[in-house]
Amino acid sequence: MIIQTDNVWKKYGRFDALQGLSLAVPDGSAFALIGANGAGKSTTIKCLMNIIAPSEGSATILGVDSRRISPKELGQIGYVSENQKMPGRLTVAEYIAYLRPFYPAWDRQLEAEILAQLRLPPDRKIKNLSHGMRLKMALACALPFRPKLLVLDEPFSGLDPLVRDEFMENLLRQAGDGMTILISSHELMELEGVATHVAFLDRGRLLFQEPMSELTDRLREVHVTVDGGARPPAQRPETWLDFRIAGNVASFVDTAYSEDRLAAAVAASFGSVRAIDAQPIGLRSIFKTLARATRDGSAE
Repeated sequence: MIIQTDNVWKKYGRFDALQGLSLAVPDGSAFALIGANGAGKSTTIKCLMNIIAPSEGSATILGVDSRRISPKELGQIGYVSENQKMPGRLTVAEYIAYLRPFYPAWDRQLEAEILAQLRLPPDRKIKNLSHGMRLKMALACALPFRPKLLVLDEPFSGLDPLVRDEFMENLLRQAGDGMTILISSHELMELEGVATHVAFLDRGRLLFQEPMSELTDRLREVHVTVDGGARPPAQRPETWLDFRIAGNVASFVDTAYSEDRLAAAVAASFGSVRAIDAQPIGLRSIFKTLARATRDGSAE
């Protein structure tokens, strides 16, 4: 594992920003750390990068204790954040020239390709770049040395759809073999088809982590058409979330889907039914369902 945390807590007075976080990020994955604002995503990244120290527990990154990462490890980590600070008085070209000597593996040809792809004006001062262009600038600074780990902390906030698409296209173009990507975000449409693994944080707690393929396989949006009017069953499976009824149709999200199990549970809950329709759902819908369930206390 390129990143591993073991029972990490981060306390600010009486507030627990992280509560026993145990996370495992496989080498070569595109790992999405998702959750609402305030869930603990940025706190997790700050602990990993040794910006803050955990109150309890331990974390390793690139096989090294996060509290002891050295310039050697930092030279293998690219970092892009919506709040990233860069010297506004320097131009794009001046700042990149300043960074090169810190990274022995810096690839000048790759640098030129990235600057051209991102359409960054080399003579423009950083302070005069738009928000979207600053994020592109951060990406242009993080990729030319071919990092083993690329950390993206809420990279999509405030970007218009076109800039978001360009950002992801250029990121994926440069993400080759040997690079792991950790993406912290609550903007989920951009992660569809990109993330290979996902972890869901809620109020500092890790609700689950698993390969994206397994997550999408086990969740289905289900619509059950009942003969006559549909009524809430006296008892329904705990794996059914976001349950609602409209006319003779009961709808819910099944979080432990299998065709046989669903058919048996529907028969036990409703008796005679006319039709069962179970469809895969996207990451954004998964997030909304789980966020609503945790808020309402039905997915503890």
